[in-house]
Amino acid sequence: MQIQLSLDAIQINLGPRWAPLHHPFHSAIIIMAASDFHLAGDYILGGLFTLHANMKAPAPLDHLSVPRCKKVVGYNLLQAMRFAVEEINNHSGLLPGITLGYEILDVCYITNNIQPAFYLLSNDDYLLPILNSYQDYQPRVVAVIGPDTSEATITTGDLFSLFFVPQITYGAVSRQLRDPDRFSNVFRTIPNGPSQVEAMIQLLVHFGWNWFIVILSGDDYGQESGRLIGELLPEDICVAFQESLPRPSAPDRRRLENVVRKIKESTARVVMVMSPDVVLRDFFREVVRQNLTSAVWIASESWSVDPILHGLPFIRRAGTFLGVTTRSVDISGFHSFRAGRAGEGPEPANRTVPGETCNQECEACLGTIQALDDVLTRSGERSVYNVYSGVYVVAHALHRLLACNLTSCRRRAVYPWQLLKQVGQVNFSLLGHQISFDKYGDPIMDLEIIQWQWDSGKSSFRSVGLYRSEERRLQSLGWDIAWHTPNNTIPFSICSNKCGRGQWKKPVGVHSCCFECKYCEAGTYFNESEEFGCLNCPETQWSLPRSTGCFQRRLVFLDWHEGPTIVLIIFATLGFLSTLAIMAIFGLHLHTPMVRSAGGKMCFLMLAPLAVGFAFVPVHVGKPTEFTCLCRQTVFTLCFTVCIACIAVRSFQIVCIFKMARKWPRAYQCWLKYHGPYAFVALFTTLKVVIIAINVVASNYAPTTRLDPEDANVMILTCDPNYRHALLSNTGMDLVLSLVGFLFAYMGKELPTNYNEAKFITLNMTFYFTSSVSLCTFMSVYEGVLVTIFDAAVTVVNLLGISLGYFAPKCYMILFHPERNTSSYFQNMIQGYTMRQD
Repeated sequence: MQIQLSLDAIQINLGPRWAPLHHPFHSAIIIMAASDFHLAGDYILGGLFTLHANMKAPAPLDHLSVPRCKKVVGYNLLQAMRFAVEEINNHSGLLPGITLGYEILDVCYITNNIQPAFYLLSNDDYLLPILNSYQDYQPRVVAVIGPDTSEATITTGDLFSLFFVPQITYGAVSRQLRDPDRFSNVFRTIPNGPSQVEAMIQLLVHFGWNWFIVILSGDDYGQESGRLIGELLPEDICVAFQESLPRPSAPDRRRLENVVRKIKESTARVVMVMSPDVVLRDFFREVVRQNLTSAVWIASESWSVDPILHGLPFIRRAGTFLGVTTRSVDISGFHSFRAGRAGEGPEPANRTVPGETCNQECEACLGTIQALDDVLTRSGERSVYNVYSGVYVVAHALHRLLACNLTSCRRRAVYPWQLLKQVGQVNFSLLGHQISFDKYGDPIMDLEIIQWQWDSGKSSFRSVGLYRSEERRLQSLGWDIAWHTPNNTIPFSICSNKCGRGQWKKPVGVHSCCFECKYCEAGTYFNESEEFGCLNCPETQWSLPRSTGCFQRRLVFLDWHEGPTIVLIIFATLGFLSTLAIMAIFGLHLHTPMVRSAGGKMCFLMLAPLAVGFAFVPVHVGKPTEFTCLCRQTVFTLCFTVCIACIAVRSFQIVCIFKMARKWPRAYQCWLKYHGPYAFVALFTTLKVVIIAINVVASNYAPTTRLDPEDANVMILTCDPNYRHALLSNTGMDLVLSLVGFLFAYMGKELPTNYNEAKFITLNMTFYFTSSVSLCTFMSVYEGVLVTIFDAAVTVVNLLGISLGYFAPKCYMILFHPERNTSSYFQNMIQGYTMRQD
């Protein structure tokens, strides 16, 4: 190629095949000579089709040499454009008095895009002027039909958009073409890529396939399709792996072998293939060679009805072929037109130089299309309708622009930008289908689900379902699909089996579709909203293993009808009655030596808290409330404090009388003067009230539930768990007092018998100390319902220990040995003790 520059012209010398021209008035780009595929008319349509696909080697720079036709489908579509133009000219009242012409060129798949585009944009003098404004410029054509691939459409669309030439593609599905700023001139008669991918994904959903393989071509179409699949794929469907096929221009046999081998070794049996047809021929030959027979192939529209792939030897053994394509439309008269054209042979026009070029030579296509006429007929003419309707779109736009009526049209110059406005507004019915465009230039079209079949005399591509684009759902998908499996069963293509009732999915690897099914444990349940784990039951509920829901736990507390409760209440009642009896006996014998030696009036200070304690024992029984919980922590500990303080001071007082009175008489007098025993009891009672008040403020007395450590179906309704901590702090001072009382009682073990209560006090204090420590220890290690029973039992036993252990011996002496309850008896006992000490 030689490029020559001058002041008034820019011209491209394309070699001996191209005739460079010179225009004296303005700079221009010189374009190639006329095509053989043309028809004169008042308004010319451009056609861009793929007739050859020489992808085995780079195109030569001096000319495009294509040895034979490889795109019979492209030539079939070319015939569709011819048929539509001639039908409009001869049999339609759409453009009365007006004839359409065409200039059809071969883009050779994607290797020859620019030259045909420049040619169609040039004027009748084969010049493409460089102007400041192209508003009044008339290129060779008013609109362009094609090309078929997204790459070719994007390349040519960038050129045609600069001149506002309407471009109607019948095969490009790229999402880039929806950009209104860049491709405002591009329209489609085929659904866009997202609609097709969505239809293919709906096939996966319909048959329950969540584990599939993606095979993409290495061009822009394949890359964009891969992105679309990633964007539209639901979370519960996974791609086992994704592979790209080598370009035909750079064949790689080893890479193809590896791709097919990887498919064979995969557990996925469904393969979604997004690729142009010319890329797949070597791929499916390798599939047949490796005897891959159990796959389900889901074809994109670009190859779903390709007769060449359908006719590959032994391809029927490769598995089940399902495809997404446009709906089949019967175009009356087209078959006879195509067959007649194939029989006529080529009629080269203006051929001045011998040799083959991509645009001029198509004898092989004529022979091939005649041989495959039956296959093309049985394919359903789906893509043919896309070209056919594209021509009618331009005709309807011209009809509106030229103000046509039933008999005539207003013939005038048509500029591309004028026609572009009308193309976007067309809305008409063609062979029972409505044709219109949305704001992105896309049609509103449904897609058909087809299956490949090879039964003689039947359609090669049988319709088995329909995809509604507007509703985004499959409709009328038949169950009469002939699966390439034993017993005609639907192929199985999932990574992991569906989990059963009460099972959750434990992920295996990086794919969410690959998992192990695990049963939910007790206390948890399976919910469909959380497939990859079990949910914990609420605190008041429980569940058995493998559950899908929780049940309410059984609330347990110390109930009235239980055996331990009855025994406890009996002893508490007996203790309360015995305490009242003791108070009555002591009241009647208040001034006797026996009562005075026991403490006199202070005895009633001990008996009153004992009676209150016995009366409040029922707060441990029944459903806990804030009041009963408060009573448990305050009433009993305060009662014990008063009693034990009285016992401790009584023990101290006995020791002082007999041992310390003689040594410290002044201290003894002071003790009597200021009522030392009562001051001692008041001091410790006040201290206990402060401790209780602190615990009341710091604690929560609302009843709470906690798990039974022995039975998960049970919830223990009890007071606040911090209750045991408060119990420890409250019991601490009582334990100290009991220890003090024990020490003083032990020191007075040698006193006279009537005054010697050491063994009773020692026994009471030892029992109280031991039981309290045991209760605190038990509560720290166990949280069952027995805690409440044990707490109440220890309370009753301690109350009985003080009531009966300290006061019962006195009552026995008063009632059954009155002779010992006299002043003389006590005086003799004291004198005897004094003489023994001397």
